[in-house]
Amino acid sequence: MTQRTLVVGEALVDIVHRTDGSVEEHPGGSPLNVAIGLARLGHPVHFASRFGDDLHGHTIRAHLEREPHITLTRGTASAPSTSTATATLDEDGAATYEFDLTWDVAVALDKDPIGHLHTGSIAATLGPGADAVLDTARRAHESGTVSYDPNARPSLMGDPAQARARVEALVGVADVVKASDEDLAWLYDAHTTLDADAVMRRFAALGAALVVVTRGADGARVHVPRGDEWADVAPVADIVVADTVGAGDAFMSGLISGLLDAGFLGSREAAASLRRADLAAVLPAVERATRCAAITVSRDGADPPTRSEL
Repeated sequence: MTQRTLVVGEALVDIVHRTDGSVEEHPGGSPLNVAIGLARLGHPVHFASRFGDDLHGHTIRAHLEREPHITLTRGTASAPSTSTATATLDEDGAATYEFDLTWDVAVALDKDPIGHLHTGSIAATLGPGADAVLDTARRAHESGTVSYDPNARPSLMGDPAQARARVEALVGVADVVKASDEDLAWLYDAHTTLDADAVMRRFAALGAALVVVTRGADGARVHVPRGDEWADVAPVADIVVADTVGAGDAFMSGLISGLLDAGFLGSREAAASLRRADLAAVLPAVERATRCAAITVSRDGADPPTRSEL
């Protein structure tokens, strides 16, 4: 029987204050977006997070319940309150964020078998929940596979050196690592002389079998340690960008989806296949990820595509 795909991470409500005085609220959180992206691509997903039985929690639950392939783990909806991120926009559209966030996810994590685990962002670095996330990733790595996206949030993650230690602990048990060039710049540029390719090699040396760095409008850079292979994948052409909200999460869900379909994720046997794979074998998954991101940026908000839209 196919073991489950589990996504672990924060679910919160973004509260956006615009310059005209209007206020908008919508569900957010990078792992939540990845879970929805995977579900829309046809993959049954279990989602472990923390939100409350309050108005904001009801918003998140309703958002997730629109996706028939998502199952919440027991304990996810039992937090004392729901986390929020308040964004105040200036005249140029730039946002200043204030977070009301408590991350203690242990109660939502169980001991059931895991075929594939995805985690990242705030969930993997903010205590006390980050310790439980790392423990779960280590357990998943023993019998299944793990993907990880640092998705750095400097205002919450503190000093880059401390965050880097947390990030590299997760990289050490991940089979697939996806990061943005902005993530790498914040984590490494201020304190090291490593360029992006050197960081990708570092992640591979720590244990990742596939490392992908997204570069916004410049596409993605792919590294397969086996054979020391590299590729640059161009973005989809002729896309009219509405906004870039959720683009990296859509890319991540497309990448996981492609690798699951190719038999490269979901068990240690699949992980062994991924470690034997060459660049040509993994590029279709990266190309699916690129298409998912392109569709998402063509419409407002974090709205990843369904499989039929690819």
